[in-house]
Amino acid sequence: MRFRFLPTAVLLFSLGACSAPLPPPAAPAPAAETYVRDELFFGMRKPDTTLVTEAEWQAFVDSVVTPRFPDGLTVLTGYGQYQPGSGPLVREPSKVLILIHQGGPDAERRIREIAALYCRRFDQESVMRVRDRVEAEFLTGNQL
Repeated sequence: MRFRFLPTAVLLFSLGACSAPLPPPAAPAPAAETYVRDELFFGMRKPDTTLVTEAEWQAFVDSVVTPRFPDGLTVLTGYGQYQPGSGPLVREPSKVLILIHQGGPDAERRIREIAALYCRRFDQESVMRVRDRVEAEFLTGNQL
């Protein structure tokens, strides 16, 4: 009989917790915009088995990529492998170029130019492309 009032006390405590004032709603987050994300994968091994040097890669980015996408880009260094149709497994260093852009025919032309110029300059068969639509926004320190 000592605990007969315990359920009532728990219920009253729970109701009291629910009646606490709610915090003000957070400011709405800025709306993200829709962009196109292209990832281009560049093999760094030339047919003569030498590698595209960092200086050669940077000159390519400076002279070919940046003029076509001056608003920004990201380059990641990686290591990849693939199996050509008639040959052994090929392992090589690689670069991944990430471009976030508005899309459209002009961007399509510029991306194809980048791939074609890389293939010609470094005697490559191809550049792999992965494309997707993404939402992106720029976050700042003022958005606390």
